[in-house]
Amino acid sequence: MKRPWKDVSVALRDGMIHWPGDPECHIKRVVSMDDGAVCNLTHLSMSAHTGTHMDAPRHFIADGMTMEQMPLEPVIGRCRVFELDCEDQITVDDLKKLKIAPRQRVLFKTRNSTRSWAMNEFDKDFVSIRADAAQYLVDQGVVTVGVDYLSIGGFNKDGVETHQIMLGAGIWVIEGLNLAEIKPGYYELICLPLKLEGADGAPCRVVLR
Repeated sequence: MKRPWKDVSVALRDGMIHWPGDPECHIKRVVSMDDGAVCNLTHLSMSAHTGTHMDAPRHFIADGMTMEQMPLEPVIGRCRVFELDCEDQITVDDLKKLKIAPRQRVLFKTRNSTRSWAMNEFDKDFVSIRADAAQYLVDQGVVTVGVDYLSIGGFNKDGVETHQIMLGAGIWVIEGLNLAEIKPGYYELICLPLKLEGADGAPCRVVLR
C-alpha cells in the first residue's frame, strides 16, 4: 500500500503574510447562508505570488513564458527533498555536497519551514538561494526548484539576480512551501498552479508522497 499524500502548501487566509509591497491578501465571505442566502460565496483579492505559488519566467524575463504555457512535466514526477542547515543563504559549497542530478526536481528544506512560517510578520532574514548558487543549479541542469518561503532570492540581497538566472534558464520555481514535516529523500511530486492566462505567477497546491 502506498503512503498517503502529504500537503506541503500553506493555507491561504485573510491578512496572511505577504511580500512587502505586494497587495495584501483579502478573503471575504460576500454572500452567506447565515444571512438567508441560498449559498455561500467568497471573494478573493491577492497577488499571484501569495502563499504557496509558482513563478513563471515572465515574472523577471520580459518575453518569458507565462503561467498557462507551463508544461506539466516539471511539476509532476519524482523529486528530491534536501535539508540544509543554513543561517543565511544557500551557497555553491552547500549545493556541491548534495550530488544534484541533471533533469532533477529539487526542493530545499531549511529553517524557514519551522521558523519563518511561525512568525506573525514577514521574515526578512529567511534562508534564500545566493545568485552564484542559482547559476550552479542552472549548470547542473535542474528543471524545477522549490523553496520553503516566499522567494528563491533574498530580501534586499540578490533577489532580482537569483530570479533572472533561474527563470532565464527555464527553471520552474515553486515558492512558499512548508516542508516542516517532510524528511529528506525522494518523493512523488504533484504541483498544479492555477492556469492564469498571461500571468507571471499563480497560487498552487503541492503534495508529496
